[in-house]
Amino acid sequence: MSNAEPSQHQGRRSIGARRNLDTRDAVLRAAEDIHLEFGLGGFSVEAVAKRARAGKPTIYKWWPSRADLLLEVYHRQKPLAVAWAGPFEDDLVEFVCALFRWWQNGAGAVLCSIVAEAQRDPSAALALQGYLDVRRAELESAFRTSLLRDQLRPAIRPDVAAELVLSFIMQRLISGRLAIDVEQVRDVVRQIFGGVPVGADGNPQVD
Repeated sequence: MSNAEPSQHQGRRSIGARRNLDTRDAVLRAAEDIHLEFGLGGFSVEAVAKRARAGKPTIYKWWPSRADLLLEVYHRQKPLAVAWAGPFEDDLVEFVCALFRWWQNGAGAVLCSIVAEAQRDPSAALALQGYLDVRRAELESAFRTSLLRDQLRPAIRPDVAAELVLSFIMQRLISGRLAIDVEQVRDVVRQIFGGVPVGADGNPQVD
């Protein structure tokens, strides 16, 4: 009897977890479809709850704001995988071009909605800032690794270079300029790689 009880309890937990996952999946599918159909203007937690047949308290438990929900919809779409194993210039050019292609296929519209939401909602601004901080840290790590491999000039500052790349891709997103011109992207990357030499005191060196 005592041996059977843990098994029964474990079975109930498994069913509950599966139901939770099913509900989350239904909510995310509904959120993605509603945003695709109506854009940010028609996107609300109420509409998502109704379509997903989920309670609003359940949705708010997992996503405190609609910006948090939109961010998960954004992440739910096919992620970009970058090995950063080849020549760093080629890897970075391919990363930017692949990102533009991904944004062209709908993901960019979701991120633009999050940017728009952040202009009026402090919680959305906080969620967006958290997302951008993670992306900046990932780029900075890639620049640091490239420095260790002697693929960049020692004067390059990974934190500044990452900020420049992020600024470039975000301004392209919000201005709707996502047409892919590989050579133009390469020119931008090379300008960032060239940079302005920085001295030991942290100030730019000007010849």
